[in-house]
Amino acid sequence: MRDTSPESRGCGLLSSLLRRRGSSRSKTERYSGNDDAHNHGKQPSKAKDSKRPRSDVSDDARRSASSASSNSNTPQRQKHVVVSVNQNHQRKQQQHDEAAAASMAVCSSSRSSKVSPVQGYVNQGRKVPKDAVGISGELDSMLNDYQKPKGSNKLVRASSNVMIYGNLGNLGQGGGGTNYPSSNIPMDKVENCGGSNNNRNKKVTRNSKEESGSLCRAVSTRMDPEQLKIMGNEDYKNGNFAEALALYDAAIAIDPNKAAYRSNKSAALTALGRLLEAVFECREAIRIDQHYQRAHQRLGNLYFRLGDPEKALYHYKQAGPEADPDEIAKVKILQVHLNKCTEARRVGDCNTLITETNKVISSGADSAQQIFALQAEALLKLRRHQDAEKIMSKCPKFDVDECTRFFGPICNANLLVTRAQVDIAVGRFEDALEAAQKAVSLDPNNREANMVMRKARDVSAARSKGNELFKASRFSEACAAYGEGLERDPYNSVLLCNSAACRSKLGQYEKAVEDCTLALNLRPSYAKARLRRADCNAKLERWEASIQDYEILLKETPDDEQVKRALLEAQEKLKTQRGG
Repeated sequence: MRDTSPESRGCGLLSSLLRRRGSSRSKTERYSGNDDAHNHGKQPSKAKDSKRPRSDVSDDARRSASSASSNSNTPQRQKHVVVSVNQNHQRKQQQHDEAAAASMAVCSSSRSSKVSPVQGYVNQGRKVPKDAVGISGELDSMLNDYQKPKGSNKLVRASSNVMIYGNLGNLGQGGGGTNYPSSNIPMDKVENCGGSNNNRNKKVTRNSKEESGSLCRAVSTRMDPEQLKIMGNEDYKNGNFAEALALYDAAIAIDPNKAAYRSNKSAALTALGRLLEAVFECREAIRIDQHYQRAHQRLGNLYFRLGDPEKALYHYKQAGPEADPDEIAKVKILQVHLNKCTEARRVGDCNTLITETNKVISSGADSAQQIFALQAEALLKLRRHQDAEKIMSKCPKFDVDECTRFFGPICNANLLVTRAQVDIAVGRFEDALEAAQKAVSLDPNNREANMVMRKARDVSAARSKGNELFKASRFSEACAAYGEGLERDPYNSVLLCNSAACRSKLGQYEKAVEDCTLALNLRPSYAKARLRRADCNAKLERWEASIQDYEILLKETPDDEQVKRALLEAQEKLKTQRGG
């Protein structure tokens, strides 16, 4: 079927905003993040299933235990019994309790003695068929096998099941005769673990996605995905978004073609600030079910926050009654401001561009990287480097590969170029070079990206050379080295400040003050440049100017004893100069 969604048409309005000459949501989700009303598979039949199961013996395990018990008593005969629904329920409940008890005792005893594959497990003097162990024994064995190569035989037990904390979320370590202290948790698997005896959170490193995914699939092969979803919904409502995400992942591992699981996973990712990943999950949910209105509504909200009104409006339209009319109205306002941004950039009106980008961000597009980049670009042209750094520090930071997948390589290359330019302006030359190199690798024909890469390399080399000469007290040569960097970037505050340091050592206080003043015009809160200017003015006996800079520094760093002493000395000198 032909895809008519706007995803297949590139960046649209955003592409026009980010195009370079050199190159050949305000409110959070209204819904709780649970798609119980839109199920494409079997619903749990009992209300109690909405809670986390206390028993870990699956229906398959119960049936296996019943079958094995019947076969051991009458190996030559097979009975076919027809019972009513109520009788069948009672029989299943009885089998469930017996198999759970067998599983609990067997898993405990299996660690102290090995049992051959053909031999039944022994429990308190009687044989229990191996099939009766159910999923608990199976997972016990699987985790033991998995952890042998890692040099650890420590297991984690949640309720009567053996679980992996990093994959199945924040499940309680229930009593039930188990003796697994929290210190036995394999620390390479734990994210946030809550126990019934001590509710402490433990933070550890997350393993690779591939390893986590394979384990998640292995553990989940015999669990009910609907139950996992219900557990995830419960964690989501309680604000445990990472745990909810792990449970939704486990459900998807069992049934990857269920749109509701993908949509719920998108809600959890959104709550964790991983918006681009959330977009991809919503797209997948819609691919599975093109008429899934909740997923369209969520995707519309995401595009709104990411600053793409065209796609947001498309998905709101597909969402039908799920779409909020207020959100649709905000998207239309956003579209108006974006059009004004496009026009302001076209005519080179930086002040209007800054105003309109602020309106775009405040209207709800709080995660629109391209809008932050446009504003930073305008601020750099106005030589307001400090403001450009501030706006880029507020810009959301997404993974480069995810940005490339979402924006496309050309648009993402332009975003990286702007980030590199800001890094150069504030002296982060190594970061700038790395960003520029990534931009060139994404778009080799982008002339601006290549130019910024060469600039970052040149100014970085000039600063390194100047620093080495300065340490060797070769101040004149160091000043010349910094000058070479300033030829490539005349308004670089770091190189200007370093040049002022050399001129101060050479007794050229007037020129040092000029360099510091230019650096402070670019970055008013550049403390090193202000201190250097204050010292040079003091050497020139310009006490009033010196006192003014010292007072500003003291407001920013009230505990700086050096500044306090310098200020008192300058005040005394001024008093003496005035004949007081």
